[in-house]
Amino acid sequence: MTVKDETTTSGVILTDEAAAKVKALLEQEGRDDLALRVQVQPGGCSGMRYQLYFDERSLDGDSVQEFGGVRVVTDRMSVPYLGGATIDFVDTIEKQGFTIDNPNAAGSCACGDSFS
Repeated sequence: MTVKDETTTSGVILTDEAAAKVKALLEQEGRDDLALRVQVQPGGCSGMRYQLYFDERSLDGDSVQEFGGVRVVTDRMSVPYLGGATIDFVDTIEKQGFTIDNPNAAGSCACGDSFS
């Protein structure tokens, strides 16, 4: 996998649809102190997998962005893998959930949860 230089990446992008869904989920939880953490970890069938979860922690070196009132946090180890990645939320008859379009991924598996 080729990772873009950090100086040329713009960070994770959250679409309006994804931000609205995250905001609705946070309201369901009754918490406004949580951020959406986007992380890359080793694993999955292609070598790397995405992790999206709510987090109240602030780690040293975190990249923090805000989209539609939703804080998105990425740890410093994941930033080079996620620069320019777009997170969207789709709700169709065929699929429902968050999708990640990552220009840094050289390939992905059929499940779409893993990339190389």
